[in-house]
Amino acid sequence: MNKADFESDLQQQLVALNREKQPERELWSGIELALVNSPDVVNKPKSGKIYALVAGVALIGLVSLLSFHTAQKHPNGSDLIASLSAQHQQQKQALLVQFQDQPALTSNWQEQVAELDKAELAIKAALKNEPNNMALLKLLQNVYQQQISLIERVHSPKWSQI
Repeated sequence: MNKADFESDLQQQLVALNREKQPERELWSGIELALVNSPDVVNKPKSGKIYALVAGVALIGLVSLLSFHTAQKHPNGSDLIASLSAQHQQQKQALLVQFQDQPALTSNWQEQVAELDKAELAIKAALKNEPNNMALLKLLQNVYQQQISLIERVHSPKWSQI
């Protein structure tokens, strides 16, 4: 059946449809009985309106308060970058102080750390344009973790630990 046949068939059925459908039984007596026996719906006490108004204002206040606290809990990208950098520098310096008396297994480990520092600067430059880019933030965190792992592996190899 194409669209034109369907439309014409539907139109014929709508024309043939009985417009006035009568209820199977008389309904007015039931409606009258319900109105007579029900409490006065029209004259409800005004305290219900006041309670509804107070509940609405409280709901708006609660939503506003929650959104304000949520906004405070989530730092923006720049704050997160600064926090990550400060935490990494503290951890890196603590490891370097801890391992300063131990000999390193390789002589070029400082060059590798310097390369990771260059990668860190490149990622931070990209983050200045897009401070909330999660992929760049994860990449920065990965570079930091690689530096920490490198320092730990160079100064305390697994074969010397029991």
